[in-house]
Amino acid sequence: MAHYFTNDCVSSNPKKINVKIKNRDYTFKVDNGVFSKSGLDYGTRTLLESLPLEKIKGDVLDFGCGYGPIGIFIAKETESFVDMVDINERSLKLALENSGINNVETNVFKSDVYENITKKYDYIITNPPIRVGKKILYKILFEANNFLKSGGELWLVVNKDQGAKSLYKDLSETYNAEVITKNKGFYIICAKKY
Repeated sequence: MAHYFTNDCVSSNPKKINVKIKNRDYTFKVDNGVFSKSGLDYGTRTLLESLPLEKIKGDVLDFGCGYGPIGIFIAKETESFVDMVDINERSLKLALENSGINNVETNVFKSDVYENITKKYDYIITNPPIRVGKKILYKILFEANNFLKSGGELWLVVNKDQGAKSLYKDLSETYNAEVITKNKGFYIICAKKY
């Protein structure tokens, strides 16, 4: 079975889903081979509902954007400039289409981890691809520090069953990390660059 973080050929079967986030309606086109195609997953929802929207501004990177719910929500709810990256071609196509469907302007492009990232961000926000394994996951989360502006923040969601406690402990060695919320086993972590 192909995973959403690869470009293996999976038959296409696009459909649209309607999602309400913080009392605003969104429509997303989803497809086979992308994460959470049946609806907004609980972890991403918890992350979005935990973000301090009133302070998010400047440059934001939605890392591992999938079909785009994080970046599109940020673009809709804040005045930020949003870059959205993924390795999965189908995800990138959907994220671009969904930006149009939801009437937001985003910059969507392909990047294998940070290889095509050329600037620094005020915020990097992600529901990271846990299934890539610890080595790549840690590369994503710890190299984020190189792409954050001074005082920039990495926001992420991780499930308790996927090692949230040890990940938080490890993040605390590089960042000023804080668990913002715990909800049904999901930890929302803010890791601020020193």
